[in-house]
Amino acid sequence: MNLSHRAGPALVAALTVVLGAAAVVVAATELLRRQAALARRRIGKALGEEALDADRVWCTRYGGPPLDLLVLGDSVAAGLGAERRKDTLGARIARGLAKRLQRPVRLRVTAVVGAESSMLAAQLDSLERGYRPHAAVVVVGGNDVTHRVPVAESVGHLVAAVDRLHGLGCAVVVGTCPDLGALRPVPQPLRALGARASRQLAAAQVVAVRGAGAYPVSLADVVGPFFVDHPQEAFSLDRFHPSALGYRRTAKALVPWVLHALGEDDDVPPGPGTEVP
Repeated sequence: MNLSHRAGPALVAALTVVLGAAAVVVAATELLRRQAALARRRIGKALGEEALDADRVWCTRYGGPPLDLLVLGDSVAAGLGAERRKDTLGARIARGLAKRLQRPVRLRVTAVVGAESSMLAAQLDSLERGYRPHAAVVVVGGNDVTHRVPVAESVGHLVAAVDRLHGLGCAVVVGTCPDLGALRPVPQPLRALGARASRQLAAAQVVAVRGAGAYPVSLADVVGPFFVDHPQEAFSLDRFHPSALGYRRTAKALVPWVLHALGEDDDVPPGPGTEVP
């Protein structure tokens, strides 16, 4: 039997399959690249790159020494999209805490628009020596997904920040990566890939943060459905960042966990995405 005559056609067939698969990969990569560019054009920078400054003592009418609250992370943590500083995420959380505790809350926001988890260290470095917050809220992860930062690397930076915050003696609550599948300006199938990647990162954040002794809250689970079902109300002008109502819903999900972390309330809301270390 002459094997060379049979090997020739088999080799050609194998090469055809390989080349066909490579062509599909190239075509898919080009499609995703074009969709990413389209999403960037749709979203644009209608809100600019600076969130409103909400640093102040909130609810001074209650009197007494204020509780110090620190908020770190990305544009959501910074409150980009809110038209009034009282509607930023930090201010919403501060006001919610003040109402429950009947005491003022001094807010400090070091969150930066566009920040990835690797930038949390610089946000902590910006704090003056001797600053000791009672509680810290971290919301980060979306930019790690869009910039394709490996999950392990992203989570490593987050845990390092949690450890430093604990070193300052404060309670820590982490709002995990939001569900990027809620972003209507992002076309399919890129949106579906973003949804999967954001949920994978959020799941890893929950495990890591809980292991570090902090309190993770899965924003994709507790407020994600509202953003999916009510995009006109939940998102701001750019259809990417939360509106005032979106921030109110997000803060409402986080406040009980900050109170719990502070030891002020054992009654935290049950349900998916809420974890007690």
